[in-house]
Amino acid sequence: MIDLSTLTIKKAHDDMKSGKYSAVDLANAYLSEISKKNKEINAYLEVFSDIIEQAKEADKRFKDGTSTLLTGIPFAIKDNILIKGRIATSASKILEGYHATYDATVIEKLKKEGVVFMGRTNMDEFAMGGSTENSAFGVTKNPLDISRVAGGSSGGSAAAVAMSGSLGALGSDTGGSIRQPASFCGLVGLKPTYGRVSRYGVMAMGSSLDQIGPFGKTVTDTEIIYNTIKGKDVKDGTTISDNTYTIKKLSKKPVIGVPRHFLGGDGINKDVIDNFNLSLEKFKKIGYEVVDITLPNIAYSLAIYYVIMPAEVSSNLARFDSVRFGLHKDGKDGIDDYFVTRGAGFGKEARRRILLGTYVLSSGYYDAYYNRANAVRRILTQDFVKAFEKVDIILTPTTPAPAFLIGEKTADPVAMYLEDIFTVTANLTGMPAMTIPSGFSEVGGKKLPLGLQMTGRHGEEDLLFRIGKEFLGE
Repeated sequence: MIDLSTLTIKKAHDDMKSGKYSAVDLANAYLSEISKKNKEINAYLEVFSDIIEQAKEADKRFKDGTSTLLTGIPFAIKDNILIKGRIATSASKILEGYHATYDATVIEKLKKEGVVFMGRTNMDEFAMGGSTENSAFGVTKNPLDISRVAGGSSGGSAAAVAMSGSLGALGSDTGGSIRQPASFCGLVGLKPTYGRVSRYGVMAMGSSLDQIGPFGKTVTDTEIIYNTIKGKDVKDGTTISDNTYTIKKLSKKPVIGVPRHFLGGDGINKDVIDNFNLSLEKFKKIGYEVVDITLPNIAYSLAIYYVIMPAEVSSNLARFDSVRFGLHKDGKDGIDDYFVTRGAGFGKEARRRILLGTYVLSSGYYDAYYNRANAVRRILTQDFVKAFEKVDIILTPTTPAPAFLIGEKTADPVAMYLEDIFTVTANLTGMPAMTIPSGFSEVGGKKLPLGLQMTGRHGEEDLLFRIGKEFLGE
């Protein structure tokens, strides 16, 4: 029997290379877990039918000596990332029956490594949400407590790894959509520097905010996946090369900055704060200096985000017009086809954000809302740049509370939006941020994971990996 609960990418690679078990054996072990758990958890929207064929190809690479660290590793892929020939719906009815005609760049890179794609995972429709309750195909439950959400919008990818339904996964992060579900499910999740990972072949939500990133059970696994998918891409003009940013060389332990003025809100759970303070003490014990910092405009970050993001959503989702791909509903005429199809195809949250975004971009309101939000976004970014003159990482909790109950926040969109309070800053500033497991909160007899978010300077993912490994003892 393969112990999937303790398996890492490096261990799986070494085991397959030594012949302890094959890629087919590994794939079957994960398929067994999926068959037992997925019906209830709803992490996968589709489990691919050719998994064993993929694994056999991986085994050939081990035999001929062309295997890499990721060869044969089972992967879960969020449903907004295109895999040629596969269905891709972004968990929306409006893309009913759509099959991808090409591979996303991140998929091309994983195919070259010989990974085994297990299936496509559930998500909030077009990545709009923080709980995967906005999927057209039902909620994804948290494998650690099925009465609670797995987080969102990449909840399916997080749940797939947490339930031992895959060893690695890809998600997209627009305002915390990798880090928040990783925190809720006790995983490591990375939102890279904007431009470090190509967005070509990924369905856009907010183009200036979206980034593709990895989920892993360990920092090392997450780093391995990131190093594979990163890089400049001629098909994505926003991608950057490794030497775009000057990396600060440290002669001593990194200095941790804590914006304590932002951690005293009424909505922050006591267990989260207690765990955060214990984490700071742990950092001090292993030799880190911890200092308080001030980010003068961070209180505006959520307001900035919920102006810019819906505006970009409104623009990006205009392409779903009932003509080019996906769902088509007949109306009285061509124009009515458009309205009827979009009304039937988009869920409530998608419609809410499209309407809000269209409003802030409309004549008379563009300057008052959208342009002003972008101006404050630049000021916020400068606040972070200035703080990084004195510290090397900025530390906060990942979420204001542990995973909440399914249905708890669906009737109150504002309460749901407040879940992003610590995570949206990394997307607005373009800086890398990673969540690592930091402890638990015991609620109703269940131990719910808590996460610690580290934000770094542009391009300094390697520093986040280093600090995360030291904290977790990897």
